[in-house]
Amino acid sequence: MAEYDIKQLLDESRFDFVHADDKAFIVAFDAAMLERGYGLETNGHYKGYVWGRFMLIYRKLSVKAKKVPARIYLRDNEIALRLYFSNIDKHRTYIESSPPHIKGAFTGTHGSCGHCGEDSCKHRKTYTIDDNIYEKCDGVTFEFWQPDWEKLSDYMALLSEFYPAKKLKS
Repeated sequence: MAEYDIKQLLDESRFDFVHADDKAFIVAFDAAMLERGYGLETNGHYKGYVWGRFMLIYRKLSVKAKKVPARIYLRDNEIALRLYFSNIDKHRTYIESSPPHIKGAFTGTHGSCGHCGEDSCKHRKTYTIDDNIYEKCDGVTFEFWQPDWEKLSDYMALLSEFYPAKKLKS
């Protein structure tokens, strides 16, 4: 069980700038993540620096995992859901058949790599979707702006595709 109450957290005055619909999405997203064994990082609300006023960071609960599958950026006028993925080519078929709001995060121009480090770029993700090669900067990609209830199941299905539940060894 989570060591926090997301509703109580979002009721704090420092989150008054977050719209009620966005808070409702965060509560629903948090519940869906908890069902999958993920929750807010300890003190899970951090200054957002360049990403927004605050960010909510989700990690696997009860393990010292370094992987962060999701963050929610709390910005002045909106929230953004950012998901983290590797080995994208392994999931090509899934992405190619995804709804436009999911597929677009992989095929749109947002996050296109500017080759800041040329061949030594440590943050470049290169993959192929629909026979097109994409190069994205890992530092600013896979963001879903103004996520809403209607798309929550698509976000969770995408996370399950990349972060499947571990099967117990018998």
